Amino acid sequence: MMSTSIPDDHPLRHLFGVLAERSFLHYLRWDDLHVTSYISELLMKFIDMDRLYTIRNRNGEQVGTVMEMLYESDVLLNAKSFECEHEIHQHIGDFTLFMSGIFPQYLQRIKSSGMIHHGDFLIDYIKTGKRSYSIAAEHTGQASKEDLSVWQKLADNFELCVVGLDHVRSSLDHIQETRYLQARQRLAH
Repeated sequence: MMSTSIPDDHPLRHLFGVLAERSFLHYLRWDDLHVTSYISELLMKFIDMDRLYTIRNRNGEQVGTVMEMLYESDVLLNAKSFECEHEIHQHIGDFTLFMSGIFPQYLQRIKSSGMIHHGDFLIDYIKTGKRSYSIAAEHTGQASKEDLSVWQKLADNFELCVVGLDHVRSSLDHIQETRYLQARQRLAH
């Protein structure tokens, strides 16, 4: 799974755990603790906005669009190894799920404001996220069977996960969580 530098007893970790549980277990009635835990960790991972853009190209430059991430993920193009391809596809799945569920207004702005110059203007985040999680789930390297299973569940239920994250987003809006509001403001520009 993913790891963050935020301690286990940090209040944000507790908040995201409660919100993921409320959204997935109670609201969606999807009783899968592995998925709920993964979603909670996903929220923790991306609370640091810089972690959204951790993929680097061969020149070490930050990759800022899903289109560029896809290019970097292909072992026939830029990926250094199948392990690298797997890691990038996991990140693409995480990124597209997070952005689709937590910041849908950012995606709407890309599509509706005529930002044709944006690299993701023609990218379908749902299809791309599902495909990337499926590729991550097929990888048999160092990933645990539990991780492979979670990635396949995320691929198979991507739209449901977006709805679950939308429910989390609504809760964050309601409680006015500071770091979420800062991230939302940053993506608005």
